[in-house]
Amino acid sequence: MNAPIAAFLDTSVLIAASDAADPRHPGSRSLLAAATPATAACGAHTLAEVYAVLSRLPGGKKVRPEYAGLLVEQITARMTVVPLSAEDYAATLRETARMGLAGGIVFDALLLACARKVDAERIYTWNVRHFRMVAPDLAERIVTP
Repeated sequence: MNAPIAAFLDTSVLIAASDAADPRHPGSRSLLAAATPATAACGAHTLAEVYAVLSRLPGGKKVRPEYAGLLVEQITARMTVVPLSAEDYAATLRETARMGLAGGIVFDALLLACARKVDAERIYTWNVRHFRMVAPDLAERIVTP
């Protein structure tokens, strides 16, 4: 088994890291700047989320698709990208349903499944409440930057 990953970064952290006007930028940016594939990870689905959000930010802040693509490439170069298998998806969906959780929180559950795969020591998100709801056993590891 590989050594645990020190930091798992949620989509919300990576979005904030890319927007200097975001009040959450400094902490998020420092995490991304320190990331290496040996120390940091994100979920494979996060790459699509980052691209989608950056290329369609509200309030006229949308970036060009080429720039959003470059940012995704920088993320993939700086961290381990964790995919889920079909079995991982099915198990996560079963557990989410068992917990009675509905809607978009399933995406948080899928990201937490990725964090579990790399035994992340810290799971960084700006959505702590939902992450802890999905994974109360990981509550102490789930933090903001």
